Amino acid sequence: MAQYFEIHPEHPQPRLIRQAVQILRDGGLIAVPSDAAYSLVGHIGDADVIERIRRIRQVGERHHFTLMCRDLSQISTYARVDNSQYRLLKACTPGAYTFILEATKEVPKRLLHAKRKTIGLRVPEHPVLSALMEELGEPLLSSTLLLPDEDLPLTDPQEIRERLERQLELVVDAGHCGAEVTTVVDLTSGAAELVREGQGELAPLGL
Repeated sequence: MAQYFEIHPEHPQPRLIRQAVQILRDGGLIAVPSDAAYSLVGHIGDADVIERIRRIRQVGERHHFTLMCRDLSQISTYARVDNSQYRLLKACTPGAYTFILEATKEVPKRLLHAKRKTIGLRVPEHPVLSALMEELGEPLLSSTLLLPDEDLPLTDPQEIRERLERQLELVVDAGHCGAEVTTVVDLTSGAAELVREGQGELAPLGL
């Protein structure tokens, strides 16, 4: 059965953050709120976590996973970013955007898009996620908590626990979380190309 942590949305309790990070390091799968919708997050190097997310969401090998990063410098470790891309990222982070970029060799191959060798990256604006990544010291593997045949992600942590209690190690309750997905932008061609409109506003993207 999944554990259930009530974590303060603005001032996360260090003890609970440390416990949550230990669950991640032990291969656990966590449901956590973000500045967009609830996400499933796990350790970037754990192959089993990737397969568990695929089973829960019922997605195939072409599904784009996202790395949640603490800041821009961490993004540059996992993706190739030129000057114009960097300026755009700087204008839009932290925020409810996911950027598709060419991955570096630091990204495990199993996370890459099968044909394009790209990866989704984002810097969320949420104190709980920031605290988790600060304690962990590396990005979080993530995927929106959108279940098969449903139009919107789950938003109620109690419902998440009830429906997925045997498939998760931890559900984090940090107060209200929206149900809107991130805005997804493909930067691999140089210019910003809108893939999916979501919570992130289009104006900073020049779209």
